[in-house]
Amino acid sequence: MGESDSRRHGTTTERTSEREITVRRTFDAPARLVFEAWTRAELFRRWWVPKSFGLTLLSCEIDARVGGKYRLVFQHEGSTMDFFGTYLEVVPSSRLVWTNEEGTDGETITTVTFEEKGGTTVVVLRDRYASKEALEASGATGAMSETFDQLDDLVGILR
Repeated sequence: MGESDSRRHGTTTERTSEREITVRRTFDAPARLVFEAWTRAELFRRWWVPKSFGLTLLSCEIDARVGGKYRLVFQHEGSTMDFFGTYLEVVPSSRLVWTNEEGTDGETITTVTFEEKGGTTVVVLRDRYASKEALEASGATGAMSETFDQLDDLVGILR
């Protein structure tokens, strides 16, 4: 599959309320495969980190079950950053909900849905921040387009 084919579905990012961001993308792959890329550490680590950010993913632990934990440890400019939380809902090939517990601005809840339509999968990611200020301070949503491009590349290989 060529570059133009893999990018035919763009990523859209929208602020849907003062505390929520919604990101959408359609992938040319079955929901089962896209879901696995979110829940298997060996796949997740291949696409999650935007290459342009200059981060190195040192550790990726994912226990994708209700009550299970995740932890991502990044190295950037001589220091490390940890991102971690707990899975609240796990519905195979359909839905993931987890907490983001590393911030000091209150807990962010991420919900990702996977809807298969005729061999493609529509992924909708919603981040709900504790406050309007926490959302504005996050700055991470700009990376989602690049991150989802990397996921698109991965599912193209896995298909």
